[in-house]
Amino acid sequence: MERTVAEAKEQGYVETVTGRRRYLRDIGSSNKMIVGAAERTAINTPIQGSAADMIKLAMVRVDTALRERGLRSKMILQVHDELVFDMHREEADELPALVVEAMVGALPLAVPVVVDTGTGSNWLEAH
Repeated sequence: MERTVAEAKEQGYVETVTGRRRYLRDIGSSNKMIVGAAERTAINTPIQGSAADMIKLAMVRVDTALRERGLRSKMILQVHDELVFDMHREEADELPALVVEAMVGALPLAVPVVVDTGTGSNWLEAH
């Protein structure tokens, strides 16, 4: 965290794993409260921003796979790190595996990515 804040102060920005930058114009402020907020943003952005990049890449991969395989199920919603689908029953064996593969492979990371799936007639049942 200290290294991230130091780099943010030196460069004026932080980056996600994919290289997307978030500029922190307030990191050099003379107001300690404003600097504190910018430092918290500097620490949070690489983690939360990389997670956002990962889910977006996964969504593109899932969409591509759905089209290539001619599946009728539809990705209808993203909620934080979850994807919600309107799944056709006859695709219940294929869709979860497709989604897991797309999410695990969205970003090459040094740590394992764990993906859980659930099904149900509504979002609550799927959990």
